[in-house]
Amino acid sequence: MIDYKNKNILVLAYLGDAIYEVYVRKFLIGKGDKKVDSLQKEAIKYVSAKKQREYLEVIMDSNFFSDIELEIIGRARNHKGNRHPKNTDIVTYKYATALEAVIGYLYLTDKKRLDVLISDYIINR
Repeated sequence: MIDYKNKNILVLAYLGDAIYEVYVRKFLIGKGDKKVDSLQKEAIKYVSAKKQREYLEVIMDSNFFSDIELEIIGRARNHKGNRHPKNTDIVTYKYATALEAVIGYLYLTDKKRLDVLISDYIINR
């Protein structure tokens, strides 16, 4: 059995970013036919670092996360990297990375829990 809890945190975030994008795109496509341009504009409402930080804070306040998931979030937020996009501050970026890391972790370990996280706390909010 692979110990995903101790995987490189940025690798989990890298995976989580891709998985999160797929969930959001699937949700938006399911809302009805639209042009790709409008889908992309609507997707930004979910995938921007600012929104990801907001989602993470709400989810954390709800006590959804297990101790292991909180550990993953903490590792991602505290990762010693100073790179971040020009359109956001480092703290917001680290929170967004933390959400992506826990999504990556859940994708590898518990897809049902991931479905609940994304549908109940992000997409249908």
